[in-house]
Amino acid sequence: MSDPSDNAPSSRPDPCEETKNHPFKSAAEPLSDYSDSTEQTEQDPVPPTSTGETDAFEEPQVSGTALTGSTLMDSPEDAKLRNPQPVTRGPLAMVETAFLASAASLIWLINYYFPLGPVLRMFFPIPIALVYLRWGNRASWMAAIVSGLLLSVLMGPTRSILFVIPYGLMGVQLGAMWKRRAHWLLSMTTGALLGTIGFFFRFWLLSLLLGEDLWVYVMTQITQLTEWGFTKLGLLAQPDLTLIQAIAVVMIILNNLVYLFVVHLVALLMLDRLGNPIPRPPNWVQVLLDYEG
Repeated sequence: MSDPSDNAPSSRPDPCEETKNHPFKSAAEPLSDYSDSTEQTEQDPVPPTSTGETDAFEEPQVSGTALTGSTLMDSPEDAKLRNPQPVTRGPLAMVETAFLASAASLIWLINYYFPLGPVLRMFFPIPIALVYLRWGNRASWMAAIVSGLLLSVLMGPTRSILFVIPYGLMGVQLGAMWKRRAHWLLSMTTGALLGTIGFFFRFWLLSLLLGEDLWVYVMTQITQLTEWGFTKLGLLAQPDLTLIQAIAVVMIILNNLVYLFVVHLVALLMLDRLGNPIPRPPNWVQVLLDYEG
């Protein structure tokens, strides 16, 4: 009869058989091994590629679009297409200056051959002043010169000079005053002085061309008006020549002041609608016209 202790080793499982019966690992072990291998792969540096492959990969970033972080950067060519350069203002200024200069010349031409009273005279300096408001000093002087040259071709140099002095200069002066937001009283006063100088220049030039002193006719008219006023007032004194000349100069200045005031009113109503407003009028003018600007 055999000893039970001899059978004990035979009842133990053989390690070789255990290995043969279980050749694969558990389900948890492959997952852990795979994650370890993945982490190791991510941490390992990428082997450098050849120079040709690197250049081929980096070339689109230089010529095309380059992605920096999460922002898409445009190439210089795309930036030019998306944001084109602003159009130069030189051709536009030249076209507008020529157009307004021709408009001023046309107004003078129509008023000379088809006079409509004071209707068109109110617009003589406004186109040149508008050029100053839109394009500055140099463009306004060019408009005045171009208007004079155009009128010299159409009507002769004498009539063109009569437009440039005083209306061309007055347009530049009004544009400069309005651009600097000067008060109406200042712009009207300087404009009236220019108008007075232009009046005497016109009389001097016409007297030179006609060979007669036209100022004598003006003095005659002022003398008759002064004598009529003295008679109505009951004055028996004879008006002096110096008094008559002073009255003539004052009347010319007042005439130019009234003319400049009307020009300011026309410019106020017209240039505001064109997008180039002039300084606001005094309060009494706004109340008189019921104008709020």
